[in-house]
Formats: sequence, structure tokens, C-alpha cells
Amino acid sequence: MVLRRKQLAVLVALALSGAHVNAQQVANESAEPQDENLEIIEVSGFRGSLNKSLMEKRTSVNNKESIVAEDIGKFPDLNIAESIQRVPGVAISREGGEGRQITLRGLSPSFTRTTLNGMEVPASTDGTDSGGGVNGGRGFDFNVFASELFNRVDIQKSPTASMEEGGIAGTVDLYSAKPFDYEGFKLVTSVQGGYNNVTEETDPRAAFMISNRFADDKIGVLFSAAMSERTVRQEGFGTVRWTNPVQDGGGLYADTSDTVVSGTPDVGSCVDDGVEVDPLNCLWTPRLPRPDYFGNDQERVGFTGSIQWAPSDDLTFTLDGLVSSLENTRTMYNFFHMFRSTFDEITPTAITVHPNGKQVLAGSYEGIKSRIESRLQESTTDFSQFVLSGEWFASENVKVEAMFGTAESDARSEQYRYNMTLLESTTYGFDFSNNANAPALTYGYDTNDASNYNLSDGRLRATDVERENDTFKVDVSYLGDEVTIKTGFAYNDRVVTYAEEQINGFPDQDSAVGYAEMMPVDDFGSGFDGPLEPFLVADFDAINANLLDVVWTPRSAQSWQVGEETSALYLEMDTSYEISDMLLRANYGVRYVNTTTTSEGFVQGEAVQIENDYSNFLPAVNLALEATDDVVVRLAVTQSMTRPSLNSLNPGNPSFDYINGSVSVGNPFLDPFTSNNVDFGVEWYFDDEALLAATVFYKDIDNWIVRSSEERFVDPAYFDFIDNDAQYDPQIALDPREVAYEHSSPNNADERSISGYELIYQQPLSFLPGVFENMGVVSNYTHVNADDIEGMSETSYNFTLYYETDAYGARVSVNKRDDYITDFTGSNGNVAHGTTGPTQVDFSSFYNFSEALTFTFEIINLTDEYERLFTTGDGSLNLVREYNHTGRQIFLGARYSL
Repeated sequence: MVLRRKQLAVLVALALSGAHVNAQQVANESAEPQDENLEIIEVSGFRGSLNKSLMEKRTSVNNKESIVAEDIGKFPDLNIAESIQRVPGVAISREGGEGRQITLRGLSPSFTRTTLNGMEVPASTDGTDSGGGVNGGRGFDFNVFASELFNRVDIQKSPTASMEEGGIAGTVDLYSAKPFDYEGFKLVTSVQGGYNNVTEETDPRAAFMISNRFADDKIGVLFSAAMSERTVRQEGFGTVRWTNPVQDGGGLYADTSDTVVSGTPDVGSCVDDGVEVDPLNCLWTPRLPRPDYFGNDQERVGFTGSIQWAPSDDLTFTLDGLVSSLENTRTMYNFFHMFRSTFDEITPTAITVHPNGKQVLAGSYEGIKSRIESRLQESTTDFSQFVLSGEWFASENVKVEAMFGTAESDARSEQYRYNMTLLESTTYGFDFSNNANAPALTYGYDTNDASNYNLSDGRLRATDVERENDTFKVDVSYLGDEVTIKTGFAYNDRVVTYAEEQINGFPDQDSAVGYAEMMPVDDFGSGFDGPLEPFLVADFDAINANLLDVVWTPRSAQSWQVGEETSALYLEMDTSYEISDMLLRANYGVRYVNTTTTSEGFVQGEAVQIENDYSNFLPAVNLALEATDDVVVRLAVTQSMTRPSLNSLNPGNPSFDYINGSVSVGNPFLDPFTSNNVDFGVEWYFDDEALLAATVFYKDIDNWIVRSSEERFVDPAYFDFIDNDAQYDPQIALDPREVAYEHSSPNNADERSISGYELIYQQPLSFLPGVFENMGVVSNYTHVNADDIEGMSETSYNFTLYYETDAYGARVSVNKRDDYITDFTGSNGNVAHGTTGPTQVDFSSFYNFSEALTFTFEIINLTDEYERLFTTGDGSLNLVREYNHTGRQIFLGARYSL
């Protein structure tokens, strides 16, 4: 009776999730008498989505979280990444206020594998410098897709042998809707208008889906579309790190003998080249203090199509397609004064020392140079994926599944950057006394007179990241009464091409007159927490029309390509055991995968190509013990892998020192990260739709890749280039054929361990009296312990309070993560760079006007949370690097469904 009850629970979960279940499979698995005591709860709305997700989690044998939309176009959030951040263990990074990438259990985005309709999905977008620019790595950019295109997301935290390898942190599976998900005709359309309080612009957002079945339900066709426009202004103040004359290496202050100093420096012994100097030279100072403006006009369009054909109850074919386009036009302006490279020309006239004794709180200076930087960045991402899959019950006990998919992503960014540099040095001052993140500024000249500047150093660059992925998979399952045995083969052919181009010969101008204008945002800084004023910027139209000849020339030295072929075999078994009154569900398996990489770069304009291959065995054991009707105990012991970052495999553009026998270059012979993983969890489903759960996890990661020095012989692939290098003189050089060179390159030279725990509490508060019985809570908390893991927040939590009836409902969601380090190596003398952990608050509500028509009202970033980046100076400080905001976004919409 225990086994029969659990089998039925699995079918209930499938039905609630909207999955298409083969009729014969249902008949076979539900032929046993049903337990009349099993309660099936059917609810709708946000609460219904939670219930489906809970059933998915409960009936899974591995550690999995799911986000299930109640219906197409009703995903809980407007952005896929925003929804995933509600899952325990997940934190996100944002670009212009919108979720872009995820961090899972403390590991960076490159450690999480993402699939779409069963195949790994390649997708890149571009971003600001602080956001990482164009994504050429393995991390997935979730902002490329509109959330309306999907109806379900699974986050697999412990792998099974049948899952494709690649994600040590986990795997995110995205699913678009299919016609067999619905009983018959289905039509859904939604429209929204979004208003941002910083831009004061109203942006449209719309989605449409139509689906139907034909030919006695043997054929189904579905089509959906989603479009959105988004106008963003990110306004604030930045420093581009902090430094001081000793750390900068550009000389000491010109003269400190008459500097008026308030406060006492506490920097210890201030020494430059072995000589003790004035401690003012060791006080941390903003390197490029500047007001910042980032504007972005974004258009996103996506289409999905799905055709399903079931010629018999035993056979189903599905063709899925998704096409998406993301266009961004960014304008970026900053006006900075330079505390870098030329300290020996700067004289501090007055300095106020911070109470910590290590940094300048306020200062005034002579001999300062200033510059206005203006950037126009135009980018597009075009994505397409087509997947043909089939499911065939060859007999009562044998099921065959196969799929072939192809996907392409092309992300191109063109950047036009112009500098307007002050012709004469000037006086300048800043004062952080009243605001630690945005100082008051004083200038010694008319900052908005174009005749005070030249126009020079036009940096005109383009970056193109093309990704191609072809996948073939076949799986064969034996469905026995007591055991299911599954085996399969998977082949992937991936190619990533990174290319850079530039426009040569920009004609510098002695004066910016005629090529400058006041910032085309007259209310710049009006809602900012600190002083910001509009400033003079480059006139892109005038420059492009009169000075620019747009001819793109390849920068081959910075370009590379990595091809990756993988072949995998696996064997997996699912079974269950009755132990007293308990049911133990078990999944055992092993996966073998071979990887061959072909890395290509450029040396002296010629291609250099290096191959490498490696193999991995990846066993997995997942156990789920149904200790009682309400308690599930989980244990997963698995091995997983993540392949090296793509740009680290680039063999091109080496820098040789033939005299000393050293070289700086990428490493195409890197092995993958490998991890031994243990997950243990207890889940108590103590009431209807309720869960209290705790999970502890541990990952022991080998082959951690760090940049280090290693003595080895130069690869023979470089010998011809070395012989033709004018810098190589055999009379005085060390012969790389005979002498091992010191290589500075990425190496598998370290290991890491990660441990932590996740807590979940979820419950509708139906026990409360009166109107309060319609309330509910969804919450989770994650704590992670690790050393030197970039992007890891030690703690994060999510809390959602909702109120929902059949007619209306609302919810408030809070997401919080701790500060995290983004770069442990730092720069300009800083020990590390980091990001202040944000607290994101969102509000969502609906009103069902009728069974078919629903009105919605949402507020994203309700509290207008600021983004703050920082540097650590000597390691003990928290110095502002960027401080900006994008405002709150208000959406009013309607949804109609038939």
C-alpha cells in the first residue's frame, strides 16, 4: 500500500505541473487501486504555482527546486533570473537594475549549466564595464529572454547520471509551453505599461499565445510571442577604485610642505623605494572621482513555436523552436579628475583625514588634470534554437527517447568612446564628510565651456561573441515493476568564437568646440542621494557625421575560438524499497564523458591551434526516504565537473621574454574542475501546501584554476612563430627547444571546498481567523562557507508574504544577500574589489475582473535600492567604487485568457 500511494503521488505531481503524460504510461502506473485517503489539493493563482512547485520537489528523487507558472504568461516575475533568486541557494547579479546572471551555492555563473527544452543553451549579452562587458564565458545571461516565453524552470542541485555534465553548482532547466500541455484551444494575451520614476518614461510590454489540438487530438500547434521595451537611467557617483602615490607608482605628491592637514594619518611607516616619506602619500584617495551616467534603451522580442504529433498512444514527436532578439543602445558619460600616474604634478593644499586615519575624507588640490569620457554602445543579441524530440513506447516496458537540437547565439557590441581632456591643469576638491558615497565637488574653472577641452583618443572597438551548439541524445528505458533501468548516449558539438575589431585613425581635435553638448538629460541627478549636476559631453552625432570613417579592422591578437566536442554514455537505475512502514526511492548511476577541445588564437597575425582531450567518470547516488507520510529524508553522493573558462584556453597573443626565458599566455591544456558532492536534507510537509526543510551540502572541488607561474617547455606549436619573431635573437636568447620557460598562465594549481546549509519555511496561513486566513508565507535562508570564492555571499535570504483569494491577491517579496568579493587580486594597490549586498523589495497584485480577464499592478525595486561597489584598500577598508540607482519600475497591465 505504501508503494501504491507513492506512485499515485508522482502522477498527481505530473498532472498538477501540466506535463504531457503518455496515456499508456498513466494506465500502467495507475492500474493499482487508488488510496482514497490521498488528498489532492487544487488551487490557482500564485498559491497554485507554489503548490505545483512543492509537489515537484516532494516527488523528485534528487535535490531539486521548481518554479512552475500557473499558466503561460503568468510566471511569478518579469525576469527569469528574478524568479530563480527566490530559490534557496541562488543569488543574482543585475545589469541596469535587471537580473542578468545567477550564483548558485556560492559558485559563480560559469559553474551553473543552463538548458532550454532539453539541450544546453548558449546565450550572451553585453553590459557595462562593472557588469563584465560582453559575456564570453560559460555563464548564461538570463536577460536575453522574456519570462512570458516559459512555463517552468527546474533547478537541479544534485545531479543524476542521465543529466548532462557541466554544472558543479547545478543545472537550470528552462521549458517553453507545448500544445499537449493544454486540453484543447487556448488563447492568452497580456499587455503592460511600465513607468520608471527616474526616466519618467512609460515602456510597453506585451505577450501572446495561441494553442490548439487537431485531428482527434493527435496534432497540437502552439505559437507565442513576447515583446518589451525598457528605458533605464543608472545615475550616480564613482571612483574607479582608490589609490595613493606610493601604491600608484606614478611618483609622490609634488609638494606637501604647505598642506593644511586636519586629523592624523595612521598609515604606519610610509615608505617609497625604501625611503620614508610624508604619510600623506599613503592616504587612500579616490582614483578617478566622477559623476556617472548610464542610459539604456532596450528592445526585446521573442517567439516560440511548438508542434506535437502523436500518431498513436505509444509515439509522440515534438518540434520546439525559440527565436529571440535583444537590442541595447547605451549612452555612458562620466566626468573625472585624475589621481593616477601623475601624482608628482599634484599638490594637496588641504586634506581632512578620515577618523580611521587611512583615507582622505576631504581634500583640495592643485595641478589636477580632468577628462570627460563619453561612450555610445550599440549591441544586439540574436538567438535561435530548434529541437526535434520523440518519445516511443516500444513495448509495455521499453521507452525510447531521442532528440536533436541546434542553437546559435550572436552577441555584437560596438563601442564609440571619446575623451575630452582639459587643456590646462586646474584646482579641484572633494568632500565626503556629509555622504560617504557621493561627495560634494568643487572646480577651479568653467567645466561646461567646450573651449577648455580637446577631443582626442577616440577608442572605437567592437566585440562579437558567436556561439553554436549542436546536440544529439538518445535514451532507452526499461520500465519494470520494481526497477527502471535507463541508458543513453549524448553528443555535443560546441563552438565559441570571440572576435574584436577597431576603427583606426581617429583624427584628434585641438578643441572640442563643435563636438560637444550639454548632457542630453536635463534632470540628471534630480532623484539621487547626493549632489549630481549635468555636465558637458561629446556630441555623438556631430563626431560621427564629420570625423568618423566607419571601417572595422580585425584585432586578431585579441580574438580566439574554442571548439568543444563531448561524447557521453550513462547507465542509471531507479528503484524503491519498502523498509518497515517507510519507502526508500533510489537512483543510482554512472556517467562517462570524453571531451576534446580545439583552441585557436593568433600570433603575429597567424592562427595557432592546439588540441586537448580528457575523460571523466561521474557516479551519482540519490536517495529519498519517505520516513512518514509527511517527512522525506534525502541523501545525495555525487561527482560533477565544470569545464575551464573559454578565454583561459586561448593559446594566442603570447608575450615572450626570450632573454629571461618566460612567457605569459593562455593554457589550452587545462583540466576541468571536478567536485565530490554530498547533500543531506530533511523535508517535513507538515500541512497542506506547507513545508519546513533543512539541507546541508558540501563540495570538495579539485583542479581549481588560478593564474600562477609554472616552469615547462614551450609548446612546439609556437616554434615557427618564435623563429620568425624579430625580437628573437638566437645569439642571446634562451632556446625554447632546449630550455624550459617560466609560464605565467592559468593552471590547475589549487582546490576549494564549499559547505553550507539551506532552510525553507512555506505555508498558507489558513489557520488564522477571518480575512487573515488568505495569507501565506514563502521563505528561505542560505549560509555558505568557502575561502576565496569570487561572487559568494556568505548569507542570503528570501521572504514573501502573500494574500490571495479567488478574486484578488497581492504579495511582497524581499531578497537579501551579503556583501561579496568580485576580485580577490584587486588592482591599483587594493587587496580586493567587492559589491555591497543589495536588498531587493518587489510588489505584485492582481484582480480577476472575470474568469477570463485579470488586471495586474506590480512594482519592481519598491525601495529604489542602490547598487554599491567597493574596494578594500589595504584590506581593512570599504571604499566606494560605484554608487548608483535605476529607480523603481511600476507596471499596470491586463491579461485575457480563453
